[in-house]
Amino acid sequence: MTSNELAGQVRSADEPTPPAAASAFLGSADGNAAYADAIDLARECLLESFATVEGPYAGTDHERLRERIDDLAVFPAEGEALSDTLETVADEVLADSVRVHDPGCVAHLHCPPAIPALAAAVLLSGTNQSMDSFDQAPAASVLEERVVDACCELFEYPAGADGVFTGGGTESNFLGLLLARDWYCETRFDRSVQTAGLGPAAGDLRVCCSEAAHFTAEQAAHHLGLGEDAVVTVPTDDDRRIDLAALDDTLERLEAAGRHPFAIVGTAGTTDFGSIDPLEGLADRAADRGLWLHVDAAYGGACAISDRLRPKLAGIDRADSIAVDFHKLFYQPISCGAFLLRDGDRYRFLERNAAYLNPERDDAAGVPNLVSKSTRTTRRFDALKPFVTFNALGRTGVADCVEYVCELADAVAAAIRAEPALELCCEPELSTVVFRYRPDRPAHSDDRTEPLPAAAIDRVNRAVRDELLADGEVLLARTTVDGAAALKFTLLNPRTTRSDLDAALAAVVDRGEALEREVIDSV
Repeated sequence: MTSNELAGQVRSADEPTPPAAASAFLGSADGNAAYADAIDLARECLLESFATVEGPYAGTDHERLRERIDDLAVFPAEGEALSDTLETVADEVLADSVRVHDPGCVAHLHCPPAIPALAAAVLLSGTNQSMDSFDQAPAASVLEERVVDACCELFEYPAGADGVFTGGGTESNFLGLLLARDWYCETRFDRSVQTAGLGPAAGDLRVCCSEAAHFTAEQAAHHLGLGEDAVVTVPTDDDRRIDLAALDDTLERLEAAGRHPFAIVGTAGTTDFGSIDPLEGLADRAADRGLWLHVDAAYGGACAISDRLRPKLAGIDRADSIAVDFHKLFYQPISCGAFLLRDGDRYRFLERNAAYLNPERDDAAGVPNLVSKSTRTTRRFDALKPFVTFNALGRTGVADCVEYVCELADAVAAAIRAEPALELCCEPELSTVVFRYRPDRPAHSDDRTEPLPAAAIDRVNRAVRDELLADGEVLLARTTVDGAAALKFTLLNPRTTRSDLDAALAAVVDRGEALEREVIDSV
């Protein structure tokens, strides 16, 4: 039987008919036209119900949101027109989403995405490349390698460096400590953790970082089977940076007790203060003791793009690995991060081969199956977003935005110092400003001249943030500083101005004064 005869016989059998919903996919004329219409509808929805609405948030609380959203159908038996569904999304979701583009949204490391990156997100979503194997993402795999190489050059890594795109700092920090642990166990104990497990020394492995480091160091230690107690925190200095003398004492104490510190985690941009650890000093200690240095530069790594801010990262090129987030000060849509490895050969601690995905013969031929570098299998083509953004805005354009928000932080810090009712908690290093409502004047009562107690001031600060959020006036962050409640501006938006922040500070003082009177009256 010929192939044509066989094909005809197959077609004559009971051939399934494509469902009506097949027209909702790209590829056919109908599908392509439906896609164009859908993108137009989504764009109109975003602009009308989100981008042009004033204020950072509507103020709706979680209970009211649950009441409304619990009534929405998730798996309806029959569908409806896309326009109707998007109208529901506009009313029930977009209307109560945080408007990250608004100048009053100054709470978290949650950036307004640059428009070129939004265009790239449309392309990568529509093409749906899977970054685990070359045959699923040919050009995308090669472009990610190119972007990673450029990032390694940006951080002045030597030839042979490598990296991979990640979902952000959490994944990048985990990957750094995973490789650090396996490298240390091989070099110190001649043990392959990948095949033989942790072994008897696992209970003595330790990681050192500052007390201001991100919680993901402890989270990674938990996920790596070491336990959070394996992370030993070191005090910080007056600038909220790791204290090198205290680190020396900590390392000596651990070694004297028979422990095995295997990694130091430095931070280039702490979440609360933007503080940057003395990276040169950390690199010296890691080199002297044969330890892995991982630098969490998820926030501060953006300084590398600016000639003026770049010196803040002095020594980062000596780190064994770096975490950098593009969805913070590089203005990319979530999620978009990268993990950079100074010695790409150390990816051997992560490698594995699957015949259906990345067979060994591909390795021999140099085929880029990027699954070998990641803790994930399926990944999005997120490298496209910074590629498009930097080519559209240029390195200078992005650097101007980063420099501006750092200058803005200095300016608002000066305003806080000049306001008697506010207290600056730490000089800004990058673009975060931590402060408190704490008046130096007597309390507002004719028969009360003593200042409010610390607990009452904490209560006022927490209430200021909560009320401003509920009114949708300003979206502030909250934190604690030395056990005391504090407020925080996290400045990422290049559209935010000094007048916007002056208005936010005035709102804080007005609310603080009103709440202070309420607290006094209740005492």
